[in-house]
Amino acid sequence: MSAQIISGKEVSAQVRERLKKDVEKMKLQDLNFRPGLVVLQVGDRDDSNLYISMKLKAAAEIGINATHMRLPKTATEEEVLHSITEVNENSSIHGLIVQLPLDSVHKIDTEKVTNAVAPEKDVDGLTSINAGKLSRGDLGDCFIPCTPSGCMELIRQTGVSVAGKRAVVLGRSKIVGAPMHDLLLWNHATVTTCHSKTTDLAGEVGKADILVVGIGRAEMVKGEWIKKGAVVIDCGINHVPDDTKPSGKRVVGDVHYASAKEQAGFITPVPGGVGPMTVAMLMANTVLSAKRFLDSHQPGKWSISHTKLNLQKPVPSDIVISRSCVPKPIDHLAREVGLLCDEVELYGKTKAKVQLSIIKRLQAQPDGKYVVVTGITPTPLGEGKSTTTIGLVQALGAHMKLNVFACVRQPSQGPTFGIKGGAAGGGYSQVIPMEEFNLHLTGDIHAITAANNLVAAAIDARMFHESTQSDKALYNRLVPLNGGQRKFSPIQINRLKRLGIEKTDPSTLTEEEITRFARLDMEPSSVTWHRVLDTNDRFLRKITIGQSPTEKGHTREAQFDITVASEIMAVLALTSSLEDMRQRLAKMVVATSRSGQPITTEDLGVSGALAVLMKDAIKPNLMQTLEGTPVFVHAGPFANIAHGNSSILADKIALKLVGPEGFVVTEAGFGADIGMEKFFNIKCRYSGLRPHVVVLVATVRALKMHGGGPTVTAGMPLPKEYIEENLELLEKGCSNMRKQIENAQHFGVPVVVAVNGFKADTEAELDLVCSVAKAAGAFDAVRCSHWAEGGAGAVALGQAVQKASEAPSNFKFLYNLELPIADKIRIIAQKIYGADDIELLPEAQHKVELYTKQGFSNLPMCMAKTHLSLSHEADKKGVPTGFILPIRDIRASVGAGFLFPLVGTMPTIPGLPTRPCFYDIDLDPETEQVNGLF
Repeated sequence: MSAQIISGKEVSAQVRERLKKDVEKMKLQDLNFRPGLVVLQVGDRDDSNLYISMKLKAAAEIGINATHMRLPKTATEEEVLHSITEVNENSSIHGLIVQLPLDSVHKIDTEKVTNAVAPEKDVDGLTSINAGKLSRGDLGDCFIPCTPSGCMELIRQTGVSVAGKRAVVLGRSKIVGAPMHDLLLWNHATVTTCHSKTTDLAGEVGKADILVVGIGRAEMVKGEWIKKGAVVIDCGINHVPDDTKPSGKRVVGDVHYASAKEQAGFITPVPGGVGPMTVAMLMANTVLSAKRFLDSHQPGKWSISHTKLNLQKPVPSDIVISRSCVPKPIDHLAREVGLLCDEVELYGKTKAKVQLSIIKRLQAQPDGKYVVVTGITPTPLGEGKSTTTIGLVQALGAHMKLNVFACVRQPSQGPTFGIKGGAAGGGYSQVIPMEEFNLHLTGDIHAITAANNLVAAAIDARMFHESTQSDKALYNRLVPLNGGQRKFSPIQINRLKRLGIEKTDPSTLTEEEITRFARLDMEPSSVTWHRVLDTNDRFLRKITIGQSPTEKGHTREAQFDITVASEIMAVLALTSSLEDMRQRLAKMVVATSRSGQPITTEDLGVSGALAVLMKDAIKPNLMQTLEGTPVFVHAGPFANIAHGNSSILADKIALKLVGPEGFVVTEAGFGADIGMEKFFNIKCRYSGLRPHVVVLVATVRALKMHGGGPTVTAGMPLPKEYIEENLELLEKGCSNMRKQIENAQHFGVPVVVAVNGFKADTEAELDLVCSVAKAAGAFDAVRCSHWAEGGAGAVALGQAVQKASEAPSNFKFLYNLELPIADKIRIIAQKIYGADDIELLPEAQHKVELYTKQGFSNLPMCMAKTHLSLSHEADKKGVPTGFILPIRDIRASVGAGFLFPLVGTMPTIPGLPTRPCFYDIDLDPETEQVNGLF
């Protein structure tokens, strides 16, 4: 009786159908997901091209996104290895095949090339790592070479059990024979490998219940060698002469088919047997790789290790604590929180930037819980808002085992070297390394400085050139001859369109159109754009520019702001994408023309260059806390002269990464009347995000100051009121906390009060603050000791936040954008600050009329007010009443998307004190450690 034919075509068709269904299931998990395969070919061999076309066709049929990467015959080994590295680092590719042989004019080490493929993408199963795992029996943690895998699938189709059978493998190649031996062995067969040096080959073959032949010799195995009823798998492909065929040859296997099928129980034909299975199993390995990737990269599925703190008493200095903790390598942390290798740009070992491509990958994933940390009205005694933010995330992550991200602002170097020092938290609740955090980080603030000052240079240069040239000369220089022709740049075409001039040929403009296009005609006194510097320097608050003789007398008064007050910083913080940032940068208004038209950076022709300068700054920076929880550090707008919140992009990415049960904790600058109000009314408007909880930080000693406690002088001992129990003074000061709780409640979000404890606080004082907070409507009030104990000292706060996040929330904005400018200011002044009314001074009234006419009245308000009082007078503590809020001026940050009314006098660049922090800062030349920064 003849053997049953095992059809590789039929079995491979079944495999492909199964794989199609698997791919569809993966798409249900993630609509944007598709298995990715790259076939890398060197040269242009016809046989390789044929094999590759078969692979690409099979991939397309199954739903695999396959790419044929061709390198020329002139490709060197280094170029091939570089291409492999690129694919290894591409997270959308799950399988990489190096098509052999490598058809190059240069000598290339094939072994080196195949081993360069990442083992987790080695769907051919040819790397030494995958071969080693197979030989060791780790079948679930490796890729099995496709031909042996196909052979096993064909054997399974016979219904013959492999376990306990005697198997003979004829051939010992790395691609077929050797892995086939291992595969049969670990499927519990007793395996013999035969080769060209085996004596009595026929006798060995005759013992086989299962025979796999891959020796590369045409029809070598004769029927009479084969045991009756054996399973015969023929892997050979050979060509023998045949005059009956048009090609003069036919394809045969390594087994003499006609005689073998009379002996065997099952046999594979050639062609049509093992061949189709090789491609099918290659596809199966690719789908398996994609499945493994999808399973290991489920959003919110973290496998994170936390760093154990070695708490010391008394608590050492911040820098000693920071250096006592060894940070995890930042690429390791990135993997722990679900970031892919090609989504992370390393800046050394402790910081990295995250690519915005992650937003698209995670767009279908649900967000986590969103928490904003704010505080009572600040005092010189400090409330520990940053420390509480970090302590809370350490508690939620390291102690409550929840996925959590902190999202904080990057500090300005002005205060770092001036009077405040570092801003990375403190004690055992810090972002580390503190030196990196507080100094250059990844250069974002420097990029903003460069972009801002490019705009400033463009403004003055344009006014100078317009004042010294005729319309025609100006036009000819703006649109210069190049190769005998004039051509508008894309940004100039945009300006023409805004002017209503639908022309693209510079030679067709009329004289009137040339004048309108070439002249911005800025009124010098209307220029609102200032140069910036990330240094505290009081002598730059008012300067005169243009005093060199080369400027021909075109001088004007100007000023510097600190970099973090630049509108570009606000744009960075409020943008949602690279495209959105480009548009916002283009809309920034820098001056007004003499005819009353707003002049933008797009009109100046500089907005594209700004986007180029900011292309890296837009990517959030990844760091970590002392306990190994992740932190995004991104953007740092001042809170009293800007909106005082870290970036929307960092929050959005973090909310996707933590998953629906995780938490993102961000911090709003200064008190709730300043940073929190802007967080809700500005940041949440543009982000579309809705917070779940407000954490309001308060301290006993700061509340005592609001109750009328004496002034504190830097460097002098604290007055006894702050270090002795004084319940009367404390209760009076709690009025400020009550008001800030009320301010948070205006937005319909539950409030948890975090009472940041200090050594001098008594039990009675702490209990009083908690009871007053709850009576004022706080969801809960919890005392914290995270400065001294790290996350362990904020577990109660974490539990309260977790409960509050599950409470009903009725988030709402404070005002409607359609209201007139003055009405929006009045609502903030009356509801948040407690003012009786507002007074628009003449310049402010003029700006209301101007911005309404220019179409900017529908923007939200960003109040520029002292942070030291609810009123406009910094010395008025507690809850001032009966005051009229004076609005001195109003300015427009149209690109950022808000108007900022100036309340009183507000310096936009701080000055240095008598003894700045820099006196204590130095570098150890031997260890290269920074000393004295904190």
